[in-house]
Amino acid sequence: MLIRLKGGRIYDPANGVDGVVRDILIHDGRIAADDPTARIDAEYDISGRVVMAGAIDPHTHIGGGKMTIGRMMLPEDHRGQERARTDLTRSGTGFAVPSTLAAGYRYAEMGYTACFEPAMLPANARQAHMEMGDTPMVDKGAFAMLGSDDFLLRQLAAKEDFNAVKDYIAWTMHAAQAIAVKVVNPGGISAFKFNQRKLDLDESHVHYGVTPRQILRTLSQGLVELGVTHPLHVHGCNLGVPGNFATTLDTIRAMDGLPIHLTHIQFHSYGTEGDMKFSSAAAPISELVNAHKNVSIDVGQILFGQTCTASGDSMRQYGNTKSANPKKWVVMDIECDAGCGVVPMKYKDKSFVNALQWAIGLEIFLLVDDPWRVFLTTDHPNGAPFTTYPHLIRLLMDKGFRRDMLQKIHPDAQKASIVGSLDREYSLYEIAIMTRAGPARSLGLKDRGHLAPGANADVTVYRDNEDREAMFTTPEYVFKNGELIVRDGRIVKVVQGATHVARPEYDAGIEKSLADYFTRYHTVSLSNFKVSDEEIIRHDRGSIVVQPTGARV
Repeated sequence: MLIRLKGGRIYDPANGVDGVVRDILIHDGRIAADDPTARIDAEYDISGRVVMAGAIDPHTHIGGGKMTIGRMMLPEDHRGQERARTDLTRSGTGFAVPSTLAAGYRYAEMGYTACFEPAMLPANARQAHMEMGDTPMVDKGAFAMLGSDDFLLRQLAAKEDFNAVKDYIAWTMHAAQAIAVKVVNPGGISAFKFNQRKLDLDESHVHYGVTPRQILRTLSQGLVELGVTHPLHVHGCNLGVPGNFATTLDTIRAMDGLPIHLTHIQFHSYGTEGDMKFSSAAAPISELVNAHKNVSIDVGQILFGQTCTASGDSMRQYGNTKSANPKKWVVMDIECDAGCGVVPMKYKDKSFVNALQWAIGLEIFLLVDDPWRVFLTTDHPNGAPFTTYPHLIRLLMDKGFRRDMLQKIHPDAQKASIVGSLDREYSLYEIAIMTRAGPARSLGLKDRGHLAPGANADVTVYRDNEDREAMFTTPEYVFKNGELIVRDGRIVKVVQGATHVARPEYDAGIEKSLADYFTRYHTVSLSNFKVSDEEIIRHDRGSIVVQPTGARV
């Protein structure tokens, strides 16, 4: 099958293409070199349209136990959000915590073709992959959570050989079928179980005697030497705590050049100035990020309305329970390895704290210089549902609209923020970096996120519209693997995406130690802990894409 997309304006930052008008040729699911003499099977005249690769969300909670708890706990989130069954699509529901089916459909309808679950507990990996497998339309992948698990903390406390630690990291990625590694409140989830209520960067875990700094540096160095492309994905210490910006700055400095991705950094950029003892520290955070090329971030933008916070950070989620809206919550322990907290939240523009959180996120977006190192996220659903992305894009691209929205928030938050003085407006090229090329490069998706010959033919076509929110809400066409799946914002074909994994090499001898450990402490056997290829392919009805790794010493 040979398809020509004729006359579109191409934004392809991975290849330096900024608004160039040209044709795109698709052959058997991949971008092909243009050939004016080729015999075309189908042609789409997209003159005047904006063309980008399919969008990639590098941090969205779409699989695993947290979302299941949220769906069960919030029947009110389903009411009024029903999606009827059609000849093509199945029924679904939910806004802040949509069902798997609804999530896949809505992502595709917005022009997204890949989404990555950032917090997969290895002990719960099978459940996470089953939920992702039930999410249609998009490619998926997940980050294995390490850093509060008992086995790793025992290794660090015993000062085991670093090669054994690397073997454990790599083995876990294989067993859980992960593409990357995430650490959540390093050591803090475990420390909470020993009645510690905080754990700063250089505080020792009361039981293991290990600090978050040691955990971060060990995991980051291990991933570098294992050749895993995506940097250590870090949910840092003291999320949401006024004054936590100092810990964030210290964390960046502590890495000494080791690669690190600081996720939902808005929640880690709070000062203590003013009468409310809550202020923006976006400026010093952004300045240090700008100066450290080893650091990438996503923002975790807050947008106003009802949502549901869901995190492995049981320590901080326990602290959030007093703000639950509606007044219900779940905080739990999982095996010896992690925690889980699900707390519904309603962000209000007339709340000083919520309004300033909104402004802090925008300040970071507008102050960080390099769009290749800052990705567009709301930490779905923690800051807002992913369906609010078009609104966020308009805030970034339209300073007049942004200033109008600023006038609607709490007046003291307006005064405390520099958003109104920031003139920067993101270009379409920069939006394409943040939502396509940047995440693809960070995750090692060499044939996604761009439109050069050989790339996977994931393509989104938009009508150019001065109202960028309307433009990015409803693409005219979305192609997945060269097939038209969305026309004018409506599903026209249901497809299944691939699951992306990374498989660094390791010494299989680590399984002897793990077998003894599982026998003594776990409720699941070592053999049942591992997720097989066949399980993913059967449930996802798709394929597995192995990202290349190579040891770097």
